[in-house]
Amino acid sequence: MSSRPRTTRSTKPRTVVRILLGAAITWAGISHLTVARQEFRAQVPEFVPLDPDVTVLASGIAEISLGAALVLLVRRQATVGWVAAVFFAAVFPGNIAQWIHHRDGFGLDTDTKRFVRLLFQPALIAVALWATNALRTGRRKR
Repeated sequence: MSSRPRTTRSTKPRTVVRILLGAAITWAGISHLTVARQEFRAQVPEFVPLDPDVTVLASGIAEISLGAALVLLVRRQATVGWVAAVFFAAVFPGNIAQWIHHRDGFGLDTDTKRFVRLLFQPALIAVALWATNALRTGRRKR
């Protein structure tokens, strides 16, 4: 018998949302490296010590990896869910920087639009945790 914790069996809605989230994150990562590279540079906070383009490329690779993990690592979905939640929290300062510094990107060309976008980051965190059963699996182990 394995000592690894097993993930609680997922429901069809959770599975669909997990796969859609993984696909969306993968697409976002690909767009970091290609068509939206300049747009993503607007989100790099000034305090990041790396060149903005390097930061965008690195985050793109991270997003592609994370998206693929959400889709493919079913037995580790709860762990991947927590990693996704932490990732979404880690990139939140970029969204705040875009709002504070009035940077346009992705059609967010007003302070109101940039502010409303901030509300979606906690929702992404919640979706990642819900779709991967991350909270339920954590409670079951206690």
